[in-house]
Amino acid sequence: MELVVHKINGEVTDKKIQLDDTVFGIEPNDHAIYLDVKQFLANQRQGTHKSKERNEVAGSTRKIKKQKGTGTARAGSIKSPLFVGGGRIFGPKPRDYSFKLNKKLKQLARKSALSYKAKDLEIVIIEDFSFDAPRTKNFIEILNKFNVEGQKNLFVMSGVEHNVVLSSRNIQRTKVVLAASLNTYDILNAKKVFFVESSVNTLHELLA
Repeated sequence: MELVVHKINGEVTDKKIQLDDTVFGIEPNDHAIYLDVKQFLANQRQGTHKSKERNEVAGSTRKIKKQKGTGTARAGSIKSPLFVGGGRIFGPKPRDYSFKLNKKLKQLARKSALSYKAKDLEIVIIEDFSFDAPRTKNFIEILNKFNVEGQKNLFVMSGVEHNVVLSSRNIQRTKVVLAASLNTYDILNAKKVFFVESSVNTLHELLA
C-alpha cells in the first residue's frame, strides 16, 4: 500500500511512502488480537483486592445461642459467613493477573491491528516534526488541520520528542508513543493513527 505524506498543517506533499504488505497488509488474526489485548489489560490490574474471611473479622467467639431446642440451625460464631458482618466465603485475594504470550504471537497481533487500520484508511503519514518548546496550542493546531479534534488519536514517533509529548499531555483522547513500544491495544483504541515518516521504517524493521 502506498500513502501520501502530509505536512503538519494538513497539506499534501509530493512525497509518498510504501507500507510493507507483510506488516500493513496481512490477513488479520482476530484471536491473536484478542489474546494480546487481554494481556495488556490484565497487566494494568493492580490485583490488590482483598476481603476478610471469618478468621480475620473482628467479633466475639462466644456461642451465640444454645445448640439444641431453638428450632433453627445451630450457630457457633457471630463471624460466620451466614450472618451480616461475618466473613466472606471465597472472597477475592491479592493476585497477579499477568500472563505470558509468545513474542511471535504479539507481533502477529500488532500486524493484524495495523492491517485493519490500513484497510479502513485510518492511517495518516506526516512529516517528522518537533517543537521548540512544549505548547499545547501547537498540538491542537495539528489536530484541527486534520479535523480530528475530539477523536481518539495516536501519534507514533520514531524517537523521543519531549516537547511533543508534553504538548499533547493535556489533550484528552490523544496519545503519543514510540514506534518501538507500540502495542495492539493503543492501535485499536485510536480512531486515527498518525505515523511520522521515520517511524514507518522503524516498524518495518521490527515487524517485517
